[in-house]
Amino acid sequence: MTVAIPVVETARLVLRANRAEDLDEAVAMWGDPQVVRFVGGRPFSREEVWARLLRYLGHWSLAGYGFWSLHERATGRFVGEVGMADFKRDIAVDFQGAPEAGWVLAPWSHGKGYATEAVTAALAWADAAGHPRTVCLIDHDNAASLRVAAKCGYREFARTPYKGADVRVLERPAAQVRLEDLPAQRSDVIM
Repeated sequence: MTVAIPVVETARLVLRANRAEDLDEAVAMWGDPQVVRFVGGRPFSREEVWARLLRYLGHWSLAGYGFWSLHERATGRFVGEVGMADFKRDIAVDFQGAPEAGWVLAPWSHGKGYATEAVTAALAWADAAGHPRTVCLIDHDNAASLRVAAKCGYREFARTPYKGADVRVLERPAAQVRLEDLPAQRSDVIM
């Protein structure tokens, strides 16, 4: 089976398929207490990060969308992960099949506007791919991610507990964009 994962570029970033060689940088990021503070609250093991990367690739295969590995365009340096998923969450709020957007960035890249730039690019792709609505789930105390979500057009529609945390559930209707309206794209082909 082959899966073509779009490569999306912004002025400063490249969103591309996750690769095995991304594992060490992803493990470092997911092992940082600052990164996981609002995502489970504990560092992830190498095994858990590997399972996460496999899950990201599986989303592309089964759902037609997923998470990208995020890199600086000028240097190739690993920045983080961004994308959409269907995590089949056991949660009281019904997402009605909408892709759930998410983003996580390495601490060195915080405060540079990379999250907003990456999420904007991912959402433009999702809009053009025909997803009428996306949602995101953000810890009530995660002010930085709530700011990014607001800048990207998300509005809160519910609050609910999830795995011991109070979370906000936000939604964003798609903009009217077609894939052919986006800059020329290429794909990473995963076999």
